[in-house]
Amino acid sequence: MKHLRLLFFLALVLVQERRSHFAAKAEDRGGFVKTEGVHFMLNGSPYYANGFNAYWLMFLASDPSQRAKVTSAFQEATSHGLSIARTWAFSDGGYMPLQSSPGSYNEQMFQGLDFVISEAKKFGIKLVLSLVDNYEALGGKRRYVEWARSQGQPIASDDDFFTNPVVKGYYKNHIQTVLTRRNSVTGIAYKDDPTIMAWELMNEVRCPSDPSGRTIQAWITEMASYVKSFDGNHLLEAGLEGFYAQSSAQKQQNNPSFLVGTDFIENNQIPGIDFATVHSYPDQWLSDPSVGNQISFLSNWVNTHIQDAQNVLHKPLLFAEFGISSKDSGYNQNERDQFFDTVYSAIYSSARGGGAAAGSMFWQLLTVGMDSYRDGYEIVLSESPSTASVIAQQSQKLNKIRKMYARLKNIEEWKKANNRRNDGGN
Repeated sequence: MKHLRLLFFLALVLVQERRSHFAAKAEDRGGFVKTEGVHFMLNGSPYYANGFNAYWLMFLASDPSQRAKVTSAFQEATSHGLSIARTWAFSDGGYMPLQSSPGSYNEQMFQGLDFVISEAKKFGIKLVLSLVDNYEALGGKRRYVEWARSQGQPIASDDDFFTNPVVKGYYKNHIQTVLTRRNSVTGIAYKDDPTIMAWELMNEVRCPSDPSGRTIQAWITEMASYVKSFDGNHLLEAGLEGFYAQSSAQKQQNNPSFLVGTDFIENNQIPGIDFATVHSYPDQWLSDPSVGNQISFLSNWVNTHIQDAQNVLHKPLLFAEFGISSKDSGYNQNERDQFFDTVYSAIYSSARGGGAAAGSMFWQLLTVGMDSYRDGYEIVLSESPSTASVIAQQSQKLNKIRKMYARLKNIEEWKKANNRRNDGGN
Protein backbone atom coordinates (compact mmCIF):
# COMPACT_ATOMS: atom_id res chain seq x y z
CA MET A 1 0.00 0.00 0.00
CA LYS A 2 2.85 2.38 0.83
CA HIS A 3 4.40 1.73 -2.58
CA LEU A 4 1.08 2.45 -4.28
CA ARG A 5 0.75 5.69 -2.39
CA LEU A 6 4.27 6.71 -3.36
CA LEU A 7 3.55 5.95 -7.02
CA PHE A 8 0.34 7.98 -6.81
CA PHE A 9 2.26 10.85 -5.23
CA LEU A 10 4.91 10.83 -7.98
CA ALA A 11 2.24 10.62 -10.68
CA LEU A 12 0.49 13.62 -9.17
CA VAL A 13 3.68 15.66 -9.31
CA LEU A 14 4.34 14.64 -12.93
CA VAL A 15 0.79 15.46 -14.01
CA GLN A 16 1.03 18.81 -12.26
CA GLU A 17 4.34 19.49 -13.99
CA ARG A 18 2.86 18.61 -17.39
CA ARG A 19 -0.14 20.86 -16.82
CA SER A 20 1.69 23.70 -15.12
CA HIS A 21 2.24 25.73 -18.27
CA PHE A 22 -1.53 26.26 -18.33
CA ALA A 23 -1.74 27.09 -14.64
CA ALA A 24 -1.15 30.84 -14.77
CA LYS A 25 -3.88 31.50 -17.29
CA ALA A 26 -6.35 29.24 -15.49
CA GLU A 27 -5.68 31.04 -12.22
CA ASP A 28 -6.18 34.45 -13.80
CA ARG A 29 -9.59 33.54 -15.16
CA GLY A 30 -11.26 33.28 -11.79
CA GLY A 31 -11.05 34.46 -8.24
CA PHE A 32 -10.37 37.75 -6.55
CA VAL A 33 -6.79 38.64 -5.79
CA LYS A 34 -6.36 39.02 -2.02
CA THR A 35 -3.44 39.74 0.29
CA GLU A 36 -1.88 37.62 3.00
CA GLY A 37 1.03 39.30 4.75
CA VAL A 38 3.46 40.51 2.08
CA HIS A 39 1.93 38.36 -0.65
CA PHE A 40 -0.85 38.70 -3.15
CA MET A 41 -2.94 35.53 -3.13
CA LEU A 42 -5.05 34.04 -5.92
CA ASN A 43 -7.00 30.83 -5.41
CA GLY A 44 -4.96 30.00 -2.34
CA SER A 45 -1.49 30.47 -3.87
CA PRO A 46 0.91 33.44 -3.90
CA TYR A 47 0.35 35.57 -7.00
CA TYR A 48 3.10 37.25 -8.98
CA ALA A 49 2.52 39.17 -12.18
CA ASN A 50 4.39 40.98 -14.91
CA GLY A 51 2.33 43.68 -16.55
CA PHE A 52 1.91 46.97 -18.35
CA ASN A 53 0.18 50.34 -18.37
CA ALA A 54 -2.27 51.21 -21.14
CA TYR A 55 -4.22 54.28 -20.03
CA TRP A 56 -5.87 54.54 -23.45
CA LEU A 57 -7.91 51.33 -23.40
CA MET A 58 -11.30 52.89 -22.57
CA PHE A 59 -10.84 55.68 -25.11
CA LEU A 60 -10.17 53.38 -28.05
CA ALA A 61 -12.81 50.87 -26.95
CA SER A 62 -15.47 53.60 -26.86
CA ASP A 63 -15.25 53.57 -30.68
CA PRO A 64 -16.31 50.10 -31.91
CA SER A 65 -14.20 50.53 -35.03
CA GLN A 66 -11.07 50.79 -32.84
CA ARG A 67 -11.74 47.90 -30.48
CA ALA A 68 -9.55 45.54 -32.47
CA LYS A 69 -6.54 47.50 -31.15
CA VAL A 70 -7.57 46.68 -27.59
CA THR A 71 -7.87 43.01 -28.50
CA SER A 72 -4.53 43.11 -30.32
CA ALA A 73 -2.81 44.71 -27.33
CA PHE A 74 -4.14 42.00 -25.00
CA GLN A 75 -3.11 39.27 -27.44
CA GLU A 76 0.42 40.63 -27.74
CA ALA A 77 0.66 41.09 -23.98
CA THR A 78 -0.37 37.55 -23.14
CA SER A 79 1.99 36.14 -25.77
CA HIS A 80 4.78 37.75 -23.72
CA GLY A 81 3.40 36.46 -20.42
CA LEU A 82 1.93 39.78 -19.27
CA SER A 83 -1.06 39.20 -17.02
CA ILE A 84 -1.87 42.51 -15.31
CA ALA A 85 -2.74 45.91 -16.80
CA ARG A 86 -3.32 49.34 -15.33
CA THR A 87 -5.69 51.75 -17.04
CA TRP A 88 -7.93 54.75 -16.46
CA ALA A 89 -11.54 54.61 -15.26
CA PHE A 90 -11.87 58.37 -15.58
CA SER A 91 -11.99 61.21 -18.07
CA ASP A 92 -13.34 64.39 -16.55
CA GLY A 93 -14.93 66.96 -18.84
CA GLY A 94 -13.24 68.15 -22.02
CA TYR A 95 -12.76 65.89 -25.04
CA MET A 96 -14.19 62.37 -24.88
CA PRO A 97 -15.30 62.60 -21.24
CA LEU A 98 -16.51 59.69 -19.18
CA GLN A 99 -17.91 62.26 -16.72
CA SER A 100 -18.89 65.43 -18.58
CA SER A 101 -20.01 67.24 -15.41
CA PRO A 102 -20.51 66.13 -11.80
CA GLY A 103 -22.78 63.09 -11.90
CA SER A 104 -23.35 63.25 -15.66
CA TYR A 105 -21.85 60.29 -17.55
CA ASN A 106 -21.23 59.41 -21.17
CA GLU A 107 -22.71 55.96 -21.80
CA GLN A 108 -20.59 55.42 -24.90
CA MET A 109 -17.40 55.84 -22.87
CA PHE A 110 -18.71 53.57 -20.14
CA GLN A 111 -19.46 50.91 -22.73
CA GLY A 112 -15.86 51.24 -23.87
CA LEU A 113 -14.70 50.45 -20.35
CA ASP A 114 -17.20 47.58 -20.23
CA PHE A 115 -15.56 46.13 -23.34
CA VAL A 116 -12.06 46.51 -21.88
CA ILE A 117 -13.02 44.58 -18.75
CA SER A 118 -14.81 41.84 -20.69
CA GLU A 119 -11.89 41.51 -23.12
CA ALA A 120 -9.33 41.39 -20.31
CA LYS A 121 -11.27 38.52 -18.79
CA LYS A 122 -11.03 36.55 -22.07
CA PHE A 123 -7.24 36.86 -22.03
CA GLY A 124 -6.79 36.15 -18.31
CA ILE A 125 -5.56 39.69 -17.60
CA LYS A 126 -6.21 41.31 -14.23
CA LEU A 127 -6.89 45.07 -14.18
CA VAL A 128 -5.91 47.92 -11.88
CA LEU A 129 -8.39 50.75 -12.48
CA SER A 130 -7.45 54.31 -11.51
CA LEU A 131 -10.31 56.62 -10.48
CA VAL A 132 -8.92 60.15 -11.01
CA ASP A 133 -5.75 61.90 -12.17
CA ASN A 134 -3.38 64.26 -10.43
CA TYR A 135 -2.78 65.89 -13.81
CA GLU A 136 -5.08 67.98 -15.96
CA ALA A 137 -4.69 66.36 -19.39
CA LEU A 138 -7.88 64.36 -18.86
CA GLY A 139 -9.50 66.68 -16.33
CA GLY A 140 -8.18 65.34 -13.08
CA LYS A 141 -8.27 67.17 -9.76
CA ARG A 142 -8.16 70.54 -11.54
CA ARG A 143 -11.44 69.83 -13.34
CA TYR A 144 -13.08 68.84 -10.05
CA VAL A 145 -12.11 72.09 -8.33
CA GLU A 146 -13.21 74.07 -11.40
CA TRP A 147 -16.61 72.41 -11.17
CA ALA A 148 -16.82 73.40 -7.50
CA ARG A 149 -15.61 76.95 -8.20
CA SER A 150 -18.36 77.38 -10.78
CA GLN A 151 -20.84 76.56 -8.01
CA GLY A 152 -19.50 79.36 -5.82
CA GLN A 153 -17.09 77.35 -3.71
CA PRO A 154 -14.05 79.30 -2.37
CA ILE A 155 -11.27 77.45 -4.19
CA ALA A 156 -7.69 78.63 -3.54
CA SER A 157 -5.75 75.97 -5.48
CA ASP A 158 -6.00 72.58 -7.13
CA ASP A 159 -5.00 71.04 -3.80
CA ASP A 160 -8.43 71.99 -2.45
CA PHE A 161 -9.45 68.78 -4.17
CA PHE A 162 -8.36 67.00 -1.00
CA THR A 163 -10.18 69.18 1.54
CA ASN A 164 -13.19 70.97 0.00
CA PRO A 165 -16.36 69.07 1.00
CA VAL A 166 -18.17 69.76 -2.29
CA VAL A 167 -15.22 68.50 -4.33
CA LYS A 168 -14.93 65.43 -2.14
CA GLY A 169 -18.63 64.83 -2.68
CA TYR A 170 -18.16 64.94 -6.45
CA TYR A 171 -15.32 62.43 -6.21
CA LYS A 172 -17.24 60.10 -3.90
CA ASN A 173 -20.10 60.11 -6.38
CA HIS A 174 -17.67 59.05 -9.10
CA ILE A 175 -16.40 56.23 -6.90
CA GLN A 176 -19.93 54.99 -6.31
CA THR A 177 -20.89 55.31 -9.98
CA VAL A 178 -17.91 53.31 -11.22
CA LEU A 179 -17.97 50.63 -8.55
CA THR A 180 -21.70 49.97 -8.94
CA ARG A 181 -21.65 50.08 -12.75
CA ARG A 182 -23.16 46.93 -14.30
CA ASN A 183 -21.10 45.84 -17.29
CA SER A 184 -23.22 46.00 -20.47
CA VAL A 185 -21.23 43.10 -21.98
CA THR A 186 -20.94 40.66 -19.07
CA GLY A 187 -23.84 41.78 -16.88
CA ILE A 188 -21.53 41.78 -13.85
CA ALA A 189 -21.28 44.82 -11.57
CA TYR A 190 -17.72 46.14 -11.46
CA LYS A 191 -17.56 45.65 -7.70
CA ASP A 192 -18.34 41.96 -8.20
CA ASP A 193 -15.98 41.27 -11.11
CA PRO A 194 -12.77 39.37 -10.26
CA THR A 195 -11.21 40.53 -13.54
CA ILE A 196 -10.56 43.76 -11.66
CA MET A 197 -7.67 43.22 -9.27
CA ALA A 198 -7.64 46.60 -7.57
CA TRP A 199 -8.85 50.19 -7.51
CA GLU A 200 -6.45 53.12 -7.41
CA LEU A 201 -7.57 56.31 -5.65
CA MET A 202 -5.53 58.67 -7.86
CA ASN A 203 -2.83 58.43 -10.47
CA GLU A 204 0.32 59.86 -8.83
CA VAL A 205 -1.46 61.55 -5.96
CA ARG A 206 0.31 64.80 -5.01
CA CYS A 207 -0.41 67.73 -2.69
CA PRO A 208 2.64 70.04 -2.84
CA SER A 209 0.93 72.72 -0.72
CA ASP A 210 1.36 70.42 2.32
CA PRO A 211 4.74 68.66 2.11
CA SER A 212 4.17 67.01 5.50
CA GLY A 213 1.83 64.47 3.94
CA ARG A 214 -0.93 65.08 6.54
CA THR A 215 -3.48 66.39 4.02
CA ILE A 216 -3.02 63.35 1.83
CA GLN A 217 -3.09 61.10 4.88
CA ALA A 218 -6.53 62.38 5.87
CA TRP A 219 -7.85 62.19 2.30
CA ILE A 220 -6.64 58.63 1.69
CA THR A 221 -8.09 57.52 5.03
CA GLU A 222 -11.49 58.99 4.19
CA MET A 223 -11.63 57.75 0.61
CA ALA A 224 -10.30 54.28 1.39
CA SER A 225 -13.07 53.83 3.92
CA TYR A 226 -15.61 55.04 1.37
CA VAL A 227 -14.43 52.60 -1.32
CA LYS A 228 -14.51 49.70 1.13
CA SER A 229 -18.07 50.60 2.16
CA PHE A 230 -19.19 49.70 -1.39
CA ASP A 231 -16.72 47.00 -2.30
CA GLY A 232 -15.32 44.36 0.01
CA ASN A 233 -14.09 42.19 -2.84
CA HIS A 234 -11.31 44.21 -4.40
CA LEU A 235 -7.94 45.44 -3.26
CA LEU A 236 -7.23 49.16 -2.99
CA GLU A 237 -4.07 51.20 -3.44
CA ALA A 238 -3.52 54.93 -3.17
CA GLY A 239 -1.55 55.68 -6.36
CA LEU A 240 1.67 56.70 -4.63
CA GLU A 241 5.01 57.14 -6.39
CA GLY A 242 7.09 56.25 -3.34
CA PHE A 243 8.34 59.59 -1.96
CA TYR A 244 9.36 59.61 1.69
CA ALA A 245 8.34 62.33 4.18
CA GLN A 246 8.51 63.20 7.86
CA SER A 247 7.56 59.79 9.23
CA SER A 248 10.84 58.43 7.86
CA ALA A 249 13.01 61.54 7.72
CA GLN A 250 16.22 59.52 7.50
CA LYS A 251 15.01 58.06 4.22
CA GLN A 252 14.21 61.38 2.58
CA GLN A 253 17.75 61.28 1.20
CA ASN A 254 16.45 58.60 -1.19
CA ASN A 255 13.99 61.07 -2.74
CA PRO A 256 14.73 63.20 -5.77
CA SER A 257 15.33 66.83 -4.81
CA PHE A 258 11.64 67.69 -4.33
CA LEU A 259 8.64 66.78 -2.17
CA VAL A 260 5.09 66.19 -3.38
CA GLY A 261 3.11 66.03 -0.12
CA THR A 262 2.96 62.25 0.18
CA ASP A 263 4.50 59.87 2.69
CA PHE A 264 5.27 56.38 1.43
CA ILE A 265 5.30 54.89 4.92
CA GLU A 266 2.37 56.56 6.68
CA ASN A 267 0.09 56.73 3.63
CA ASN A 268 0.50 52.99 3.02
CA GLN A 269 -0.05 52.11 6.69
CA ILE A 270 -3.68 53.21 6.43
CA PRO A 271 -5.74 50.06 7.11
CA GLY A 272 -7.89 50.42 3.96
CA ILE A 273 -4.82 50.42 1.72
CA ASP A 274 -4.05 46.83 0.83
CA PHE A 275 -0.72 47.16 -0.96
CA ALA A 276 1.96 49.73 -1.74
CA THR A 277 2.96 51.12 -5.12
CA VAL A 278 6.09 52.76 -6.48
CA HIS A 279 6.77 54.69 -9.70
CA SER A 280 10.19 55.58 -11.05
CA TYR A 281 11.21 58.08 -13.73
CA PRO A 282 14.79 59.11 -12.97
CA ASP A 283 15.10 60.65 -16.44
CA GLN A 284 12.50 63.19 -15.30
CA TRP A 285 13.37 63.40 -11.62
CA LEU A 286 17.16 63.80 -11.56
CA SER A 287 19.16 66.94 -12.26
CA ASP A 288 21.88 64.73 -13.77
CA PRO A 289 19.98 62.20 -15.88
CA SER A 290 23.08 60.41 -17.20
CA VAL A 291 22.55 56.70 -17.74
CA GLY A 292 24.83 55.67 -14.89
CA ASN A 293 23.15 58.09 -12.51
CA GLN A 294 19.70 56.87 -13.53
CA ILE A 295 20.55 53.20 -13.01
CA SER A 296 22.20 53.90 -9.66
CA PHE A 297 19.17 55.87 -8.45
CA LEU A 298 16.76 53.28 -9.80
CA SER A 299 18.51 50.35 -8.14
CA ASN A 300 18.53 52.09 -4.76
CA TRP A 301 14.92 53.30 -5.15
CA VAL A 302 13.62 49.83 -6.00
CA ASN A 303 15.51 47.96 -3.31
CA THR A 304 14.81 50.50 -0.55
CA HIS A 305 11.07 50.27 -1.17
CA ILE A 306 11.12 46.49 -1.31
CA GLN A 307 12.76 46.40 2.10
CA ASP A 308 10.29 48.89 3.56
CA ALA A 309 7.29 47.00 2.19
CA GLN A 310 8.73 43.82 3.67
CA ASN A 311 9.92 45.04 7.06
CA VAL A 312 7.89 48.16 7.86
CA LEU A 313 4.60 48.02 5.96
CA HIS A 314 4.24 44.23 5.89
CA LYS A 315 2.27 44.57 2.67
CA PRO A 316 2.84 43.54 -0.96
CA LEU A 317 4.58 45.99 -3.28
CA LEU A 318 3.76 46.60 -6.93
CA PHE A 319 5.97 48.72 -9.20
CA ALA A 320 3.04 50.39 -10.91
CA GLU A 321 4.96 52.61 -13.36
CA PHE A 322 8.50 52.79 -14.67
CA GLY A 323 10.15 53.65 -17.93
CA ILE A 324 12.81 55.50 -19.86
CA SER A 325 12.09 57.76 -22.80
CA SER A 326 13.43 57.29 -26.31
CA LYS A 327 13.37 61.09 -26.51
CA ASP A 328 16.10 61.40 -23.88
CA SER A 329 19.40 62.79 -25.12
CA GLY A 330 21.75 59.98 -26.19
CA TYR A 331 19.09 57.30 -25.78
CA ASN A 332 19.73 53.82 -27.12
CA GLN A 333 17.85 50.54 -26.89
CA ASN A 334 20.45 48.88 -24.67
CA GLU A 335 19.89 51.54 -22.01
CA ARG A 336 16.18 50.79 -21.93
CA ASP A 337 16.85 47.06 -21.66
CA GLN A 338 19.28 47.68 -18.79
CA PHE A 339 16.72 49.92 -17.10
CA PHE A 340 14.02 47.25 -17.33
CA ASP A 341 16.40 44.54 -16.18
CA THR A 342 17.32 46.58 -13.08
CA VAL A 343 13.68 46.68 -12.00
CA TYR A 344 12.95 43.12 -13.00
CA SER A 345 16.01 41.63 -11.29
CA ALA A 346 15.17 43.25 -7.97
CA ILE A 347 11.57 42.04 -8.15
CA TYR A 348 12.57 38.49 -9.06
CA SER A 349 15.18 38.34 -6.30
CA SER A 350 12.58 39.43 -3.76
CA ALA A 351 9.84 37.14 -5.08
CA ARG A 352 12.15 34.13 -5.24
CA GLY A 353 12.93 34.61 -1.56
CA GLY A 354 9.29 35.06 -0.55
CA GLY A 355 9.64 38.83 -0.26
CA ALA A 356 7.19 41.68 -0.75
CA ALA A 357 7.85 42.54 -4.41
CA ALA A 358 5.01 41.00 -6.38
CA GLY A 359 5.40 42.42 -9.88
CA SER A 360 5.55 45.50 -12.05
CA MET A 361 3.87 47.35 -14.91
CA PHE A 362 5.98 49.27 -17.40
CA TRP A 363 4.80 52.51 -19.00
CA GLN A 364 3.35 52.06 -21.60
CA LEU A 365 2.20 49.35 -24.02
CA LEU A 366 1.00 50.37 -27.49
CA THR A 367 0.13 48.33 -30.52
CA VAL A 368 0.77 49.04 -34.19
CA GLY A 369 -1.16 51.99 -35.62
CA MET A 370 -1.24 54.15 -32.47
CA ASP A 371 1.32 56.79 -33.39
CA SER A 372 -0.71 59.63 -31.83
CA TYR A 373 -0.31 57.96 -28.41
CA ARG A 374 3.48 57.78 -28.57
CA ASP A 375 5.16 59.68 -25.72
CA GLY A 376 8.71 58.33 -25.91
CA TYR A 377 8.09 55.72 -23.22
CA GLU A 378 5.94 53.49 -25.41
CA ILE A 379 6.76 49.85 -26.05
CA VAL A 380 5.46 48.33 -29.26
CA LEU A 381 6.55 44.74 -28.75
CA SER A 382 6.92 43.94 -32.44
CA GLU A 383 9.19 46.98 -32.92
CA SER A 384 11.44 46.34 -29.90
CA PRO A 385 12.55 42.70 -30.00
CA SER A 386 15.32 43.04 -27.41
CA THR A 387 13.06 44.78 -24.88
CA ALA A 388 10.27 42.34 -25.68
CA SER A 389 12.67 39.51 -24.87
CA VAL A 390 13.58 41.08 -21.51
CA ILE A 391 9.88 41.43 -20.72
CA ALA A 392 9.05 37.86 -21.72
CA GLN A 393 11.94 36.44 -19.68
CA GLN A 394 10.70 38.24 -16.56
CA SER A 395 7.20 36.87 -17.15
CA GLN A 396 8.62 33.35 -17.40
CA LYS A 397 10.63 33.76 -14.20
CA LEU A 398 7.67 35.01 -12.17
CA ASN A 399 5.44 32.33 -13.68
CA LYS A 400 7.88 29.64 -12.53
CA ILE A 401 7.58 30.95 -8.98
CA ARG A 402 3.78 30.82 -9.25
CA LYS A 403 3.92 27.27 -10.61
CA MET A 404 6.20 26.22 -7.78
CA TYR A 405 3.74 27.47 -5.18
CA ALA A 406 0.83 25.85 -7.04
CA ARG A 407 2.64 22.49 -7.04
CA LEU A 408 3.53 22.81 -3.38
CA LYS A 409 -0.10 23.59 -2.59
CA ASN A 410 -1.28 20.46 -4.44
CA ILE A 411 1.35 18.31 -2.75
CA GLU A 412 0.36 19.63 0.66
CA GLU A 413 -3.29 18.92 -0.10
CA TRP A 414 -2.39 15.37 -1.16
CA LYS A 415 -0.40 14.85 2.05
CA LYS A 416 -3.31 16.09 4.17
CA ALA A 417 -5.73 13.80 2.34
CA ASN A 418 -3.34 10.88 2.77
CA ASN A 419 -2.98 11.59 6.48
CA ARG A 420 -6.74 11.68 6.84
CA ARG A 421 -6.98 8.28 5.15
CA ASN A 422 -4.30 6.93 7.49
CA ASP A 423 -6.13 8.30 10.51
CA GLY A 424 -9.27 6.59 9.24
CA GLY A 425 -7.55 3.22 9.37
CA ASN A 426 -7.05 2.70 5.61
